[in-house]
Amino acid sequence: MKLAGWWRRRSLRARLTMVTSAGLAVALALAAVLLASTVRSALINGLDVGARQGAVEVATLLNQGRLPSPVPVPPDTVTVQVLNAQGRIVNISPGADRLVPMLAPGLAREMARTGQARMLAGPPIGMPSVLRVVAVPARGQHIVIAAVSFAQVHDSLATLARALFIGTPLLLGLLALAIWLVTGYTLRPIAALSRGAASVSGTGRPRDLPVPPARDEVRALAITLNDMLSRLADAQQRQRDLVSDTAHELRSPIASIRAQLEVALDHPDGVDWAETARDVHADTLRLARLAEDLLLLARLDGQPLRRTPVGLAALCAAAVAGYGPARVPVRVTVPSSGAGAGAEPCVVAGDPDALRRLLVNLLDNAVRHAASQVCVSVRSETGWAVVTVTDDGPGIPAADRERVFGRFTRLDNARDRTGEEGAGLGLAIVRSTAEAHGGSATLGDARPDGAGPGLRAVVRLPLTS
Repeated sequence: MKLAGWWRRRSLRARLTMVTSAGLAVALALAAVLLASTVRSALINGLDVGARQGAVEVATLLNQGRLPSPVPVPPDTVTVQVLNAQGRIVNISPGADRLVPMLAPGLAREMARTGQARMLAGPPIGMPSVLRVVAVPARGQHIVIAAVSFAQVHDSLATLARALFIGTPLLLGLLALAIWLVTGYTLRPIAALSRGAASVSGTGRPRDLPVPPARDEVRALAITLNDMLSRLADAQQRQRDLVSDTAHELRSPIASIRAQLEVALDHPDGVDWAETARDVHADTLRLARLAEDLLLLARLDGQPLRRTPVGLAALCAAAVAGYGPARVPVRVTVPSSGAGAGAEPCVVAGDPDALRRLLVNLLDNAVRHAASQVCVSVRSETGWAVVTVTDDGPGIPAADRERVFGRFTRLDNARDRTGEEGAGLGLAIVRSTAEAHGGSATLGDARPDGAGPGLRAVVRLPLTS
């Protein structure tokens, strides 16, 4: 557990360097062992070939009856003994022992038959070093024994071992240093992102983080974080604007209530208390509506809606039925689902109260501005339920049709000069409700050709499957 805790406390750079260095250490150690084994095998095989070649040359001369005594070999290369069928030494090379065979006769015959070679200690037979010995058969059951010194190979292997013992750790250290530097260079953009994020946390104001020039995963992370910070900055600005606009909207009715109450208290005998109560009550209702609208927008922005199957045709019919005493007639048109089958329900998954509020806001807006009538229609269209509310009022210029969906937005044109004051949240609630249900809300001309006055509000919501 202590080791795990120590490991978790290390930096990413240190952990990457240690893990990679450990892998390299294992790889270098295996490579060193493999290299030493390969070189040793190659050198020993070279000794065996040299000793066997010398023994074969001697056996050839013996088979031809032309072998002189002593056996002619280059000095300090091969030591040769020739054994007869009884295992006695009958010929030797200069410097070889004439009395004691290097190999027992039985072992020599076995090695001559199998072609094996073996190591032999030199001092017991009067040789200064370890030997590599082979045996070759000759005519008349003679055996030619040839030995070469292992000292030179031993020295070469010792030199290689010292080089690997010193060079491998040195190479590992250099590679570890390179890994440390490369990892630090690779993680430098992440460190810059961390400093930028710390600056954002310290100031509380989102700003762009540095984007590295390399087109790698760190660059993609930086771009993603900048997009997130941009959205946070926009949300923060919208929140500040909402708070400012809300304070401005609340100030007017509160100031009106305060002024009326102060006048009534200062001049109790000269005030019509019933009229004052009605005015204060109207301002209080305005405050209540504003608070309800703000709460609804907050719920639409921050909480998932409860979703149940809702028939938009029935919902629209019920909403329109409440506008019987309106100043202009409100008509609803729903498509038929078949002969004698009644109206097509256009079922969507949504919050009935929120969708009802959406329809009421559209109808209130249309009735307030219509000249003679308001038309409501519901239809299905390739997986969407489309609700349309059309009036024949003054309409809204095309340049302002997106702006009016903003919160606390009022138009300074004929559409707003109706004598009825609102907070400018109705259409904002409509769009937020539609988007919370996976749909959209748009405004357009009352007639497809754009001729004549009027406004058409279109809400599209996904149908349930």
